[in-house]
Amino acid sequence: MNAPVVRCAWPGNDPLMIQYHDHEWGVPLRDDQKIFEFFVLDAFQAGLSWKTVLHKRENFRKAFADFVPGRVALFDEEDVERLLQDAGIIRNRMKIEATIHNARLVVVMHERGESFSELLWGMMGGKTIQNRFTDSKQLPARTAESDLMSKKLKNMGFKFVGSTICYAFMQAAGMVNDHLVACCRHHEVSLAE
Repeated sequence: MNAPVVRCAWPGNDPLMIQYHDHEWGVPLRDDQKIFEFFVLDAFQAGLSWKTVLHKRENFRKAFADFVPGRVALFDEEDVERLLQDAGIIRNRMKIEATIHNARLVVVMHERGESFSELLWGMMGGKTIQNRFTDSKQLPARTAESDLMSKKLKNMGFKFVGSTICYAFMQAAGMVNDHLVACCRHHEVSLAE
């Protein structure tokens, strides 16, 4: 008989959450488009559960042009109104407008030959912080690194980039390894960099 798989508790028994935990969460991302997707989704999560966002992710991809910053940057007021009517996503005007605004900033970076991913990873010294938490109660909501990321992004004009949102993004994008030490993914993710 096989031993049961030990993983972080937060996915519960939801198949989509387990799939996300086992294959995406905490894996270091370097691709600008994928980084932008995680950045947007974590902003939409503010005040909500990740489960809510994850179950709407495919709808978000359709609504926000597969998170291609150059396409989202072209959205106008008609698109905002269209998105506010889309029951498949989280219909929050401020978050929708912030996504379009942030996409425009990313496009400006690209036009200057800069990478959004490199900017964010540069704030982390280019490496994943390998935490060794043994209990989910040890997981912080924010850190000095997320405070710094939040401050820098705000200074650049980005919106919905509070420290707690930045930390959730850092966890998702593999900038910190917050899988518990006993989790089957902790060691695997630590080798992914």
